Amino acid sequence: MARFIAFSFLHRLMNALLSVSDKTGIVELAQALHAQGIKLLSTGGTAKLLADQGLPVTEVAEMTGFPEMLDGRVKTLHPRVHGGLLARRDVPAHMAALAEHKIDTIDVLVVNLYPFEATVAKPGCTLEDAIENIDIGGPAMVRSAAKNWKDVAVLTDAAQYATVIAELKVDGKVSDRTKFALSVAAFNRISQYDGAISDYLSAVQLGDGVPAGDAAPKLVLFPGQSNGRFVKVQDLRYGENSHQSAALYRDLYPAPGSLVTAKQLQGKELSYNNIADADAAWECVKSFSTPACVIVKHANPCGVAVGVNALESYSKAFQTDPTSAFGGIIALNTVLDEAAAQQISKQFVEVLMAPSFTPEALAVFNSKVNVRILQIDLPKGGASAWDNGRNAMDMKRIGSGILLQTADNHELVLSDLKVVTTKQPTPEQMQDLLFAWKVAKYVKSNAIVFCKGGMTMGVGAGQMSRLDSARIASIKAEHAKLSLAGTAVASDAFFPFRDGLDVVVDAGATCVIQPGGSMRDDEVIAAANERGVAMVFSGVRHFRH
Repeated sequence: MARFIAFSFLHRLMNALLSVSDKTGIVELAQALHAQGIKLLSTGGTAKLLADQGLPVTEVAEMTGFPEMLDGRVKTLHPRVHGGLLARRDVPAHMAALAEHKIDTIDVLVVNLYPFEATVAKPGCTLEDAIENIDIGGPAMVRSAAKNWKDVAVLTDAAQYATVIAELKVDGKVSDRTKFALSVAAFNRISQYDGAISDYLSAVQLGDGVPAGDAAPKLVLFPGQSNGRFVKVQDLRYGENSHQSAALYRDLYPAPGSLVTAKQLQGKELSYNNIADADAAWECVKSFSTPACVIVKHANPCGVAVGVNALESYSKAFQTDPTSAFGGIIALNTVLDEAAAQQISKQFVEVLMAPSFTPEALAVFNSKVNVRILQIDLPKGGASAWDNGRNAMDMKRIGSGILLQTADNHELVLSDLKVVTTKQPTPEQMQDLLFAWKVAKYVKSNAIVFCKGGMTMGVGAGQMSRLDSARIASIKAEHAKLSLAGTAVASDAFFPFRDGLDVVVDAGATCVIQPGGSMRDDEVIAAANERGVAMVFSGVRHFRH
């Protein structure tokens, strides 16, 4: 059954046809139309709802002269509907054809499509349920009306009702500007709807037969066609460089607690690089369950720490690399209070993010008008619910194509670790190793991360050689006047030779975490035993290109 609202406005007669699955605001809309002398037509539950409200309603079947059939599958696929939508008012032959067949023009159409996306999102959705929730008549009408936008205003969202009613009350018609905007929104909605259907059906794997009506079909991870559906948030001043153009888009249904849901409380407009770095910082800080701070520069964490509150976690994170932190992106996963704000305000900051800010903290930045402050509300369930908001898939653009992969959402726990050396790590070292491993996941490969006491002590990122990353991390620590003695080290991929291990041990590391899996694992393990350090294998790597 196509579920919609259609309005026919003639100089002599006005008709409105209402039949919606989402009945938000429908009674108020119908009352406003009736108050203007517009005749109401409707079907099914909507007709009953309006009649119960005391509104005069005529059944659609009476208007078309043809009953609903096939369990509602055929209802609005009729010339009296589509003729009224598609006829061009400025073409005499079109209007003569309507007059000959006694068809009224339809000047406004409002459609609620069957809830296909919500249906297939339910656990255990059967193929039969999915198919029955594919709307046919609704999209057909929307396309007809949107194509004929100069003569028809097409509404696909209840949020649009007020604008149309207001214009009708003031001017007796819907403006061309509004009709064109509604047409674009309508085609976008059809694109989103068809994309969702294509994604789902392309992922269905039937095997040797169609599953029973009460059995959910098997869905493959990567469908035969991928249909990206993104909504523009804003244009940006430029891209990574000033000669590049850029814009920010969000998922059609963004996850709560994600960067694109942020509210900017103050500061300059965000740039392309600001957003990319802010996302890197936010995704990293979300991975910690205790108060944490992440400072990012050029997409790499240059300082990460946990503490008892925002002030301690920031202070520790800043110590890692004060030079790189200048002009950095700062993310906290806890409330930012005045004490932390006072400390942060002493430095040049591009973007500052947190789930919430105290009024006193915001007041600290009143004079620093260029600092971009973003509030990203916690999802329901608090910080622990952030895991549910992670991207399921990662996408990278290549020439004339894209690479899709499942996102690196693997979380390491103590039981996953395999101690491969004679020396066993202490409980404190185990916690440092887990912390270092969590940070390494967000550092560009090749990544070497030194940590101790819940803070990064040296970060080496993005080098072609793992040895160079280790040396850079040591140099960073030296510049920050931090001792690497007794630190834990994470390597995002295995050590292919013992030289990488020797470099980090020479720098002061006493325990190491790495994936393992090299042809020379035995050589590296023997080297760790020789040097008297503990080493554990994670069994997974964290390449980040």
